[in-house]
Amino acid sequence: MAKNQKSCGFRTTIGGQALIEGILMRGPEKQAVVVRGPEGLVVQEEELRLVKDKYPILGLPLVRGGVTFLDSMVRGVKALMFSADYFPEETGAEEPSKLERWLDEKLGNEKMEKLVIGFSVVLAVCFSIGLFMLLPTFLASLVELVTDSVLVRNLVDAALRIAIFMAYLIAVSRMKDIRRVFSYHGAEHKTIFCYEKRLELTVDNVRQQPKHHPRCGTSFMLVVIIVAILVNTAVFALFPVDNVFLRMLVQLLLLPLVVGITYEFNRYVGGHDNPVTNLLAKPGLWMQNFTTFEPDDSMMEVAIEALKRVIPEEEGKDKW
Repeated sequence: MAKNQKSCGFRTTIGGQALIEGILMRGPEKQAVVVRGPEGLVVQEEELRLVKDKYPILGLPLVRGGVTFLDSMVRGVKALMFSADYFPEETGAEEPSKLERWLDEKLGNEKMEKLVIGFSVVLAVCFSIGLFMLLPTFLASLVELVTDSVLVRNLVDAALRIAIFMAYLIAVSRMKDIRRVFSYHGAEHKTIFCYEKRLELTVDNVRQQPKHHPRCGTSFMLVVIIVAILVNTAVFALFPVDNVFLRMLVQLLLLPLVVGITYEFNRYVGGHDNPVTNLLAKPGLWMQNFTTFEPDDSMMEVAIEALKRVIPEEEGKDKW
């Protein structure tokens, strides 16, 4: 832990991501992936080189949100693939297809990995946009068969976005393997809470912490949906668009702005503690009932190891 810390608590910028039997922790200087493999803990560390450090314009407000989101997606997919490598299928492993062998021969392992990561990120983004944004807009357009009210259409659109998102979370949270990943999510939150309270990072201390954290990164998607509803409603109120496919196109064009606003909103709420910000954080905390479960001791050990490896030497460098 950082040297000469005071006894009072603070807010850290360190955050994490639950993996398959592991956790990724990201600090201001480096990130660590810790996985509990068959033979014990496996650790992967790397120094952080942020694109905004090379191109300062990408660190400007409203711009940095999209850049940070994509960077986190790429790093998260890489960490997920790393953790999955330690848990291969037990039986019936199939021979690589002709396409897989051709790609491996032409591209090599490193380029092949980058291709898979890039494809996975694009697929995940397209899936999220299609399911939580474009599909509700298309379904809401069917209301026009009954009424011409733009207000009713917008209300149905908003209700469908939230309903589909929550139904998806509830459905995946009931899957056995996903519940275990969500338990690692709980270990991540508890460990960060323990660190922020400046308690010694032990399993006993971590166990006593809450599993719901107000600055959880996975609440980001919910806030994106809410911000998108507000932004789209305002834009279409000023510039009405009747064609449903044109409305979808406009929504896609507005998405970078929506992500940028969401990022700045989360930064502000995370950095302030007052009745207003606490109220704004409540939807994300409530959502964690479906994405964060109680961990066991072995999960907390993984989270502790990951967090210890990204705490900066310089005290306060990770302060929110």
